[in-house]
Amino acid sequence: MRKSYFRKLACMAMLLTILLAYQNYTSRGKESFPDVKFIMASSGVNRSDFDPNTLDETQWQKLGFSEKQVSTILKYKEIVGGQFISKQQLKKCYAISEEKFAELKPYILLPEDDGKEKFLSRRFEKKTITIPGKFNPDRFLANDWIKMGFSERQAAALLKYKNYLGGSFISKEKFKECFIISPENYARLEPYLQLPEKVSGTIAASHAKSSNIRYRPFDPNTLNADGWKALGFSEKQATTIINYRDRNLRGSFKTPEDLQKCFVISPEKFEELKPYITITIKEEIRRQETDFSKTDLNTISFKQLLEFGLDERSAASIIGFRRKLGGFVNKQQILDTYNIDKDLVQKLISICFLDTSGVQKYTLTDAPEEWLKNHPYFKYSADKIIFYRITYPDDKKIWKFLKLKPEYEEKMRLYIK
Repeated sequence: MRKSYFRKLACMAMLLTILLAYQNYTSRGKESFPDVKFIMASSGVNRSDFDPNTLDETQWQKLGFSEKQVSTILKYKEIVGGQFISKQQLKKCYAISEEKFAELKPYILLPEDDGKEKFLSRRFEKKTITIPGKFNPDRFLANDWIKMGFSERQAAALLKYKNYLGGSFISKEKFKECFIISPENYARLEPYLQLPEKVSGTIAASHAKSSNIRYRPFDPNTLNADGWKALGFSEKQATTIINYRDRNLRGSFKTPEDLQKCFVISPEKFEELKPYITITIKEEIRRQETDFSKTDLNTISFKQLLEFGLDERSAASIIGFRRKLGGFVNKQQILDTYNIDKDLVQKLISICFLDTSGVQKYTLTDAPEEWLKNHPYFKYSADKIIFYRITYPDDKKIWKFLKLKPEYEEKMRLYIK
């Protein structure tokens, strides 16, 4: 046993010796693995000296950013004012990770955080205006406002506002209402404005005289844009008045007070115009084309409603509602119509009569399904009516099962035999 044990040990030692010799033999001549050194890929941008404000899309991509990241960086650049002012500002762009920023930071030609406060204060600094002395803003042109310190856009807005007022700011109060004039700037300008404090009838009259307006009797229903401009209105105001007449009043002012309702005509201006307003009897003659006392509300036409004075919207609503109902049963239904001038319609129904003989009526058991589903008063209960009348062909029982609110049932019964 001892001999056998020593033989096994000897065999194992020889095997290990052979393995070690083989390993030394096979590893001979191999070089050791060198240290890994990462080298930055060459690009069109000198990493040791680049300004992020001068890079285009291609150069940002060569720095290792995707198209989407580049787009985000360029948008961020526009948001901060068109250029990066510091490394810290660039770092805030969420498209640039912490690791990527740390890699690029030594090569960025921007201060760490210097100039940020100065830049922001310069960017948000309020422009100061220079007042040459007392002046009349009505005589200022765009260049005069720009020289005072306003931008070109602000100067254009001031002139547009003056034209909107009729070619003059009229008063300090009106001048202050211009949204371009901040409270701070108005406080500085106010002592130098050669304008009256507030608008009054006397001031408006003097303004009219200064504009060389000569009032003569005129008919507002026949006046064109040039005619309104001759009365002292701007082109925009003249267009507004004509549109108000043609669209809202269906082509004519009925009374001088209708003219006063147009929002571009101030109370002071209306008082000036009022003595010269002469509305012809054309409207009265036109109304005589239809004798409304002999007109049935269930047959009155769209054109006749316009002739009476209703606008297109009101007339269309009445005709449409009447068609859906199959005819009016009482005059109150007309007043329930949406989008109408109720005062004018009240006057209409007090003049016209209502003939209900042509209105189709049914019982709940024999009413056509299509009629039930389309009628404004029945359509919400149509399915229940159709269901109940299959089992109970009796109107009284159907009314009982419907369990409607009294006001709804009252309307529905208008069209029931």
